[in-house]
Amino acid sequence: MPAKRRKRQRRGESTVPGDRLRAERPDHVWAFDFQFDVTEDGRAIKLLYVVDEFTREALAMEAERRIDGDRVVDVLEGILVEQGRRPELVRCDNGPEMTSNALRDWCRFSRTGAAFIEPGSPWENPFVESFNSRVRDELLSVEVFSCLTDAKVMIEDFRQDYNRYRPHRAHRMMTPTAFRTGWETTHEAAPASAALRRRYAPAPSDAGGSLPCRNQPTTSSHSRWTGERGPATPAVRVGGVGLLKGRGVAVSRSEPVGRTQRGGGRLVLGPPGPGEPGGCFHAER
Repeated sequence: MPAKRRKRQRRGESTVPGDRLRAERPDHVWAFDFQFDVTEDGRAIKLLYVVDEFTREALAMEAERRIDGDRVVDVLEGILVEQGRRPELVRCDNGPEMTSNALRDWCRFSRTGAAFIEPGSPWENPFVESFNSRVRDELLSVEVFSCLTDAKVMIEDFRQDYNRYRPHRAHRMMTPTAFRTGWETTHEAAPASAALRRRYAPAPSDAGGSLPCRNQPTTSSHSRWTGERGPATPAVRVGGVGLLKGRGVAVSRSEPVGRTQRGGGRLVLGPPGPGEPGGCFHAER
């Protein structure tokens, strides 16, 4: 009798190389994988985990007797509806649920890329594998599930506790939820801060424009200015700052100044004289 031919396993089609893919922001790469356990009566439970590789959040932990490709799509859609989040890429192995037409169509319609690891290479999916070990050591090897409902309740409690109260060394001992909140707050505030800086930034010294000031004369005639206000004392520049000759009074702008005049108990810079650069500025003693 001829030996039975082994069925060839179908491999998924990656849109990006999985071995070079690294998450750079929240919801950039989601990884998911399966794990198995049993209830007290000996019946099997299949567990599906969905993890954000950047924030290390457990986005979903689904427990069922049977999970196929359609159920995987339902879990991903549930995350989109309940949490309002969508991945740019998903990373997974070449299991039949991952290479199913249902998941392939969901990736195409949601414009999500896929990165399939090499068969028999779990180290290419390290973040969800690390999460699997945490669940196995801290939950599955400790608790006994009396039924499927009991398993669902305890697994969801573990997910909430892991996201909100478990510090992560990669996040400088911050919880995954706190890390994501801080990251989003920082990166959302950065564009607004840059816009404010551009809006209220001081004009460069060589902008060439003049600034409005108090006590600005209504005429630009140098002869009328000196005729009404008396003789003026020229200003000099010392170390990039205008100073009055013999008085050591600094001008409030490090621009080239014109002529100065004492008036109203304070020093006021008037319009420049013939052949002198500058403008009309205000100076205090």
